[in-house]
Amino acid sequence: MQKKILIINGPNLNWLGKRNPGIYGSETFDRILECLRQTFRDIRIDYFQSNHEGDLIDRLQEAEFQNYTGIVFNPAAYTHTSIALRDTVEAMDTPVAEVHISNIYKREKFRRISYLADVAVFSVIGQGTGGYKIAIEKLLQSQY
Repeated sequence: MQKKILIINGPNLNWLGKRNPGIYGSETFDRILECLRQTFRDIRIDYFQSNHEGDLIDRLQEAEFQNYTGIVFNPAAYTHTSIALRDTVEAMDTPVAEVHISNIYKREKFRRISYLADVAVFSVIGQGTGGYKIAIEKLLQSQY
């Protein structure tokens, strides 16, 4: 069976390349996704982005029954506010890796709280957009 990874991005990550390039970089996520698919040619990489919390929960729940090897999840600002997303990830058997482009622990005080850190299988923090690649590699190399 082919391994497959789902990347889920939360609010405002559809604006990568436009929003705060000094923090988030100048590449669009379309370009990042293209590079990831070229790097991991033998892996199916699916992608979903939403600015709406309920849509993210729905997609996580759907993914639980779609035989993903793992999920790379950047909940963006919902990291710091959403107990509902935390509860969803905690209930899942599919391994979920938390990813943040910036180092949330070196930013504003309110961003230093992650409701997902203790329920994700691991977190990749502050590695720029390269954090997505790191997370995929770790999910593929490990059995969770």
